[in-house]
Amino acid sequence: MSNGRSFYITTPIYYPSDVPHIGHGYTTVAVDALARWHRQAGDDTWMLTGTDEHGQKMLRAAVANGVTPQEWVDRLVSESWFPLLEELNVANDDFIRTTQERHETNVQTFFQALYDRGYIYAGEYEALYCVGCEEFKPEAEIIDGTGPFEGLKVCAIHSKPLELLQEKNYFFKLSEFTEPLLALYRDNPDFIRPEHARNEVISFVKQGLKDLSISRSTFDWGIRVPWDESHVIYVWVDALLNYATAVGYGSDQETFDRRWPGYHVVGKDILRFHAVIWPALLMAAGLEVPRGVYAHGWLLVGGEKMSKSKLTGIAPSEITSVFGSDAYRFYFLSAIAFGQDGSFSWEDLAARYQAELANGFGNLASRTTAMITKYFEGIVPEPGAYEDRDLAIQETVATAASDADAAIDRFRPDEAIDAIWRIVDALNGYITDNEPWALAKDESRRARLGTVLYTAAEGLRALAVLLAPIMPIATQKLWESLAIAGRLQDQPIREAGTWGVLSPGTTINALAPLFPRVEQPV
Repeated sequence: MSNGRSFYITTPIYYPSDVPHIGHGYTTVAVDALARWHRQAGDDTWMLTGTDEHGQKMLRAAVANGVTPQEWVDRLVSESWFPLLEELNVANDDFIRTTQERHETNVQTFFQALYDRGYIYAGEYEALYCVGCEEFKPEAEIIDGTGPFEGLKVCAIHSKPLELLQEKNYFFKLSEFTEPLLALYRDNPDFIRPEHARNEVISFVKQGLKDLSISRSTFDWGIRVPWDESHVIYVWVDALLNYATAVGYGSDQETFDRRWPGYHVVGKDILRFHAVIWPALLMAAGLEVPRGVYAHGWLLVGGEKMSKSKLTGIAPSEITSVFGSDAYRFYFLSAIAFGQDGSFSWEDLAARYQAELANGFGNLASRTTAMITKYFEGIVPEPGAYEDRDLAIQETVATAASDADAAIDRFRPDEAIDAIWRIVDALNGYITDNEPWALAKDESRRARLGTVLYTAAEGLRALAVLLAPIMPIATQKLWESLAIAGRLQDQPIREAGTWGVLSPGTTINALAPLFPRVEQPV
């Protein structure tokens, strides 16, 4: 099915000590929808997600719980992170854990190469460190403490005191890459998206880059520095390498050549790691930089970014247990402009579920299949001569399909759904205007009735194909009802707008409501 185009896309790898909340789910379903679209388009697609399992924060949590760090992360991943993927119906191709041998060995290979190339040197380091962020904090993220932390410097993100660390570390010569990075951003304007994120990174790099501490020597839960085993590699640079080690860097050159470079979708709070440090490391190693980095916004609850410590985190299962995974995927990918911050509320979710899914798409599917069953004994009718209003629907379908594909190429699933929903709205209006229930009472207008219902059913066929990456469960049910030959996931999505795929004479199957009424109050 491949057309030769490679599309490798990743989520960030998640820190498993944080229980998954809807923000993690948002990133993951966005990447999954993009991957599903490209896979269905015939592109050579590979989706990666995973967990970042080293670092001081993880070590302290393991000690506090009386287990080894490996036992601790094994428990977290199996109890929280694998179930998240199942809960949200994510079709990832791989899941990498930074404690896997395939990662650890090849991280050492990578840093040995940087050391041999002269990009790493020994030095002394003193800076304020946030264990929660696993990061030496820049001045912009250090604030004065208040209340019990008055007189201390605290992390602007976690609101907890910072630790002053003094260590002998190894440093990466990041400062040498200020100009090469600015040239990258200038020559490839789409390397960082959206535009405001690109401008922020350019402004940061223009101030000049400092060399980066890439090792720690005060604890041992990490990957050993290959030329000095008294040090472990700093958790953040270890983590960044997952995108390369997962597709064969250091062990499978053929796969690496096939997959790399890829696209990274990340939250805006970790953009600099991915758009500054990561490409600089790759340049130093003589490897291609990523194809692009897309920074999405935060999900806000009650006006605040979700946080376990502030009790604003919402588990995805709280939503899927009421509305289902399709509704979760649809809501977060359509209600929030991808790349901007967005607010979540139960009221908005419930309203959109009822208006757009149940009454919009779901009702369109139910009444179309019900009328074909009632008026044509469940057999898709032959369309007669098309009138202007029928041709207008065909044009809407073709244009919406093309616009949606272009939106996906821009990493805007929200705009893709907006385009596809023009078909839903147009078909609902078309049925209301053409009144097939009235046509059915006049035998002389039976040909017209057939044209109207074929048009509605063929529109549903296009919707099933186009919405499959967003709502795979509901669209599969619709596909089975329409009884079209071939698997839904094999339908070429870039050809979804071509009219006339549904064959007249096909016997359709009964269709249960795609989005049942939600009885549980929210």
